[in-house]
Amino acid sequence: MNAILIEKLLGGDRKWSGPCVVVLDAEASVKTPGPDSIQGGGMKSYAPRFSSGRIETDAACLLKEHAALLMVAQQSHKDGTGAVKLRQTLVVADLAHVVAVEFAKLAPLAGLGVEPPVIREDAEYRPGMLVG
Repeated sequence: MNAILIEKLLGGDRKWSGPCVVVLDAEASVKTPGPDSIQGGGMKSYAPRFSSGRIETDAACLLKEHAALLMVAQQSHKDGTGAVKLRQTLVVADLAHVVAVEFAKLAPLAGLGVEPPVIREDAEYRPGMLVG
C-alpha cells in the first residue's frame, strides 16, 4: 500500500490512530474460532487454529521514514487467582506487505477529503408494526 495513503488514513506520520484491522499478504496471525475447552479428568480438547493475514489492532502508527507500520493490540485475561492481567502485543510490519486497512467507522474518509456516502434505508414494515 502507498505510504501517503496510509498516512492520510491514520491521521499523519508518527501519530497513533484508533482501532483498525490491517491485512497483510502473509499469514501473520493465528486465531481460534472459539474458546479452548478443557474437559475435566479426561482427554483435553482444543479449538482448531487457523492462520490469517488479518491483524486486529487497538492502535496503529505509521513510521514513514522506515516504511513500517506499528500495530499494538491489548488483551486482558484473568489468571488463576482472578486477578486481571493485561497483555500488550506490538507488531511491526513492512509497508510493502500491507494490502489493506479496515476501519469500523467512516471517520478516516475525512483524511482523504471524501464525504461519507448517504446510504438510503428502505422502510420495512413487519406484521404487527404500527405505522402512522
